[in-house]
Amino acid sequence: MSNRKSRVQASVGPSASPFNLPNVLTVFRIFLVPVFMFFLLTRIQYGNYLAAGVFVMAAVTDSLDGYIARRRKQVTKLGIILDPLADKLLITSALISLVQLGQVAAWVAVVILGREFAVTGLRAVKAEEGVIIPAGSLGKLKTIAQIVAVILVILEDFYRSLLSWPIGDWAMYLAVVLTVASGLQYFWRWK
Repeated sequence: MSNRKSRVQASVGPSASPFNLPNVLTVFRIFLVPVFMFFLLTRIQYGNYLAAGVFVMAAVTDSLDGYIARRRKQVTKLGIILDPLADKLLITSALISLVQLGQVAAWVAVVILGREFAVTGLRAVKAEEGVIIPAGSLGKLKTIAQIVAVILVILEDFYRSLLSWPIGDWAMYLAVVLTVASGLQYFWRWK
């Protein structure tokens, strides 16, 4: 356990300012959430496409902020905590909106969000013990699967005319499986 703790602490830059570009990108992602929801829920013309575009932009900032933080050695404790919370806010807003629109089953949202809250709780408990839990590879794969699934569900009207197969639904089911598996992995590894 102490070995894991020291590796994470060693990767956090002691002199890195919390007001750096990676953290600004994370905060920008949080501000994109209401913009995304506006386009998705108001049902304006091309709103789904605009919502998908904003969602993709937010997802890109998720990859970009982590890349920049590691490359510039600007990893901060604030960023380690804020980044997964921004991800959860984006996914939560998307799932709740899609449930409201009748495009995602409520049980799917409950399973995914339940896992997200459980892992956030685990991170909070471990943070009290002085351990910061970084995102694992299965957790990152889960995030990618959720992002792809949300985009496919949002753009269902576009590809439905080309394919009769419910790609968005199947992508969402895959995201549920990866979400549960990654949650179990976190609790097994950090028990």
